[in-house]
Amino acid sequence: MNPVIAVAIKEFQDGLRNRWLVSITAIFAILSLGLSYYGSAASGELGVASLSATIASLSSLAVFLIPLIALLLSYDSFVGEQESGTLLLLLTYPLSHNQLLIGKFLGQGSIISLATILGFGSAALLLGFQLEFAPVLASFGLFILTAILLGLSFMSIAYVISLSVAEKSKAAGIALMVWFGFVLVFDLALLAVLVGVKEGLDQHSLVQVMLFNPGDLFRLINLSVLDTKDVNGVLAVAINSGWSTPALLAMLAAWVALPLGLAAVIFNRKTL
Repeated sequence: MNPVIAVAIKEFQDGLRNRWLVSITAIFAILSLGLSYYGSAASGELGVASLSATIASLSSLAVFLIPLIALLLSYDSFVGEQESGTLLLLLTYPLSHNQLLIGKFLGQGSIISLATILGFGSAALLLGFQLEFAPVLASFGLFILTAILLGLSFMSIAYVISLSVAEKSKAAGIALMVWFGFVLVFDLALLAVLVGVKEGLDQHSLVQVMLFNPGDLFRLINLSVLDTKDVNGVLAVAINSGWSTPALLAMLAAWVALPLGLAAVIFNRKTL
């Protein structure tokens, strides 16, 4: 068997054994179904919310949850095995550093991808039966694709963290700081610039700054196809920037590839 596939299968089985797949799927399904059905409760109505409102709500929620879950899943992928001694044991097999890295990425990435498809796909089915399947599948297809890319990007970042430290506890602390910085501090800083600086940022400059945050890219892609009345905050300024969806998807995919490439460089230079 190909060593990359063997490592990927092992990581996927570990995720099943540790209940990661079941837990993540359940979280995504409960939240997405809840938002789909009770999303209109604020307006005094109980029932299935509109497709636009559901995607907007899910995007705002997912940008907090998915990065955190991806970081928690992967922050100890290497430093944890290094502490226990299994990393050195694995590398005694006919297995290169890059093969081990890619195998782990495929295995843990499969957990995030499958959980995202099953969890958010349940909300797509609910809305599809209540509304029309064609627009629901189109919107949720884009949402699920970008959610997977968002999870993979933070998983790649977690690998960089895991390979850069010597202690599991330190990796956990850095991972939480990274999550806090990307998810909360970045947008607050952008909002402060927009409100506090006299000249502010024009639309083009704002989008260029947002390219440095995969979470903002994720929301920008999904919310740019919605009605502008469902969007508020910093993104309301940026959604009509003129950037095409394929271009933004390529930028988000780069957030997967570049940290993963950096992790490979660190791993190959690392002394175990």
